[in-house]
Amino acid sequence: MSVSFDQVSQLDFAKGGGLIPAIVQHAGSGAVLMLGFMSREALHATLERRRVVFFSRSKQRLWEKGERSGNHLLLESIHADCDADTLLLTAWPQGPVCHTGTRTCFGDGPHTAAEGLGFLAELKRILERRIVERPEGSYTARLYAQGLKRIAQKVGEEGLEVALAAVAETDEKLVGETADLLFHLLLLLEARNLPLERVVAELEARHAERIKI
Repeated sequence: MSVSFDQVSQLDFAKGGGLIPAIVQHAGSGAVLMLGFMSREALHATLERRRVVFFSRSKQRLWEKGERSGNHLLLESIHADCDADTLLLTAWPQGPVCHTGTRTCFGDGPHTAAEGLGFLAELKRILERRIVERPEGSYTARLYAQGLKRIAQKVGEEGLEVALAAVAETDEKLVGETADLLFHLLLLLEARNLPLERVVAELEARHAERIKI
């Protein structure tokens, strides 16, 4: 269940003595960032501010993540589980999540294969910002300004370099060239206003139809 102001009353805060567990997941990579607890007031504050607010059991008050460090969690979505007694939040972290300085409260390394691949979603978000903000010296902004045809040409060039590296270069060279190709493919999709998720959905549909991939 997606949670909005109207759905807060449907959640079971009584089971946890007025608090409900809230798992926070990276909106891009899918990494599990941390676990906190929310009161009804903390949930309302989160929905109002669009930044994640917990109820601190040690401080016995509302506590906005990043209120001192500035490493806020920008809210993307909130969903309740089937029993309406646990929340799953997706958010965009604005720096290290853990007080120890690590990316998550469970350490820095990816814990699933999907989490590692999830950086593509984060890269997509970075490209979007470069296109809008156009910072000085940005390769992305400069190439995007040259137009769709030039980006498409770069994709062709990078594809050829991947093929050549596959048959005549080291593994390291092939990995590097493949990274270049993926980068330019993402930029090409941005130039055509096509989300990466649409490509993934196409692959999923082909798999569902038992088409050989």
